[in-house]
Amino acid sequence: MQTFLAVTPGEEQAAARFRRPLAHVAYRIGTESVLLRRNLLLQTRGGLLSVSDRDAPPIDDPGALCAAVLRECSRRGYQGVLLDFEEPSRPDRRDFVRQLGAALAPARRTLYVPEAYGACSASAVVLINAAVSGGSFTDFLRETAREHGAPGRLALDLERLRMDFPLPAPTGCGTPLSGEELRRLMERESPAVFFSPELCARYFTYTQDGEHHFVLFDDADTLRQKLLAGTALGYAAAFFMWPEIQDIAGALFQPS
Repeated sequence: MQTFLAVTPGEEQAAARFRRPLAHVAYRIGTESVLLRRNLLLQTRGGLLSVSDRDAPPIDDPGALCAAVLRECSRRGYQGVLLDFEEPSRPDRRDFVRQLGAALAPARRTLYVPEAYGACSASAVVLINAAVSGGSFTDFLRETAREHGAPGRLALDLERLRMDFPLPAPTGCGTPLSGEELRRLMERESPAVFFSPELCARYFTYTQDGEHHFVLFDDADTLRQKLLAGTALGYAAAFFMWPEIQDIAGALFQPS
């Protein structure tokens, strides 16, 4: 399984120490379907071109945007493209994904797309959010692979799980915790921490104002377990957001 670190231009040098290919979060869609780039180092080569659609206008000319992406891939030696699309699936985005997948395939460059766009390109690798908070992590990966037809078409979006659930939690929804919030909570409660083999995550419980809480979180060891589970099932790749794992990168990866 290939493991990517998603980085902004200012994070590139720190993340590069860990010798994983980088997804360069430096591109977005501008007006008139242009590809905008920000503050990328001149010497940046290899990895993936990552495109955001946050607050982007409609893609009126998907062909022109595809051509701009291909030119940048050729100029920088990118091995593929990661579409970091957060907006709801829309026809203009779907048209762009279809055209980009068809354009990248002959050059043997890989397109990685959110699950909502998985049906738009037969050659694309589909990103699966792996922040599972119930059931079995391995069963979730196995069932997802069955839904999409082949695990080799899938990649893990390994969001670092840090979640506080009030009990009972019938909806399975909890409150996300920042790293600092989790640290302060553990300092205050000094909890007994356990490992869940089913969820591939650590957990503890505490009580505040008469309400019981269940806290689920990842560390370097649990993220490695998730990588191993995905590898065993044949998933093609995994992605980490650098800000989420920079404090544990030394335990996750062997630095150069």
